[in-house]
Amino acid sequence: MKAPARLIAIENVTKRYATSSGPVEALHDVSLAVGEGEFCTLIGPSGCGKSTLLGMLGGLVHPDRGRVLVDGQPVTGPDPRRVATVFQDPGLFPWRTALKNVEFGLELGGMPAERRRSIATELLGPLGLKGFAGKYPRELSGGMKQRVAIGRALAIDTKILLMDEPFGALDEQTRVLMGEWLLDIWRRTRKTVIFVTHSLHEALFLSTRVAVMTARPGRIKSVLDLSMDYPRSMESPELVALRAKLWGEIREESLRAMQ
Repeated sequence: MKAPARLIAIENVTKRYATSSGPVEALHDVSLAVGEGEFCTLIGPSGCGKSTLLGMLGGLVHPDRGRVLVDGQPVTGPDPRRVATVFQDPGLFPWRTALKNVEFGLELGGMPAERRRSIATELLGPLGLKGFAGKYPRELSGGMKQRVAIGRALAIDTKILLMDEPFGALDEQTRVLMGEWLLDIWRRTRKTVIFVTHSLHEALFLSTRVAVMTARPGRIKSVLDLSMDYPRSMESPELVALRAKLWGEIREESLRAMQ
């Protein structure tokens, strides 16, 4: 199978933060390439720099050394035309309905009201929210709120979707269902997704590739290509073995971080 065209290039990136006790190196010499249409997941121990790396891709964090490229162009700041981000907290506006929250990015972009309403309404079906267009965030479950947040990101139709532990605050059952729903959305749109999670289940169930990061300062420890078809049976011998392999790598790094 032909490899997808490279869309994202992270080249020898290092990042330090100033703290009260001195500088802390969050990332060290990180390099990673992601092809167009890939679902690439970043996993690793807490504090290894996964969110910092995602922030660089979104233009919210700048590397001290190295560079981040999208479509061959350096990322110098946020660019909502190319990159949308979904965080763990849905960040919905409580005074706006589900439909109006999905419309928000289009409204910021100056799209006429009739056109943005049409796009947002069309998204509600795949989001599983067709009957909730007029509901406010307080009237939605946690999973519904997160789907609205993802819909807001999908509405602006960027090539790249960054997802920073989007299901981390959900209960286990809802989290599994949301993973199945997200997989269906990704297979329809084939956006390039960079997904941060602590869940091995999510990483193996969703991804075309998994990048394992070391304990701080974060580096790329290994990259696992997942070529098996979707949907995947998590009880299959192949995935059970891969889960054990990933857990072994993350356990090693987590123990190192605790020393």
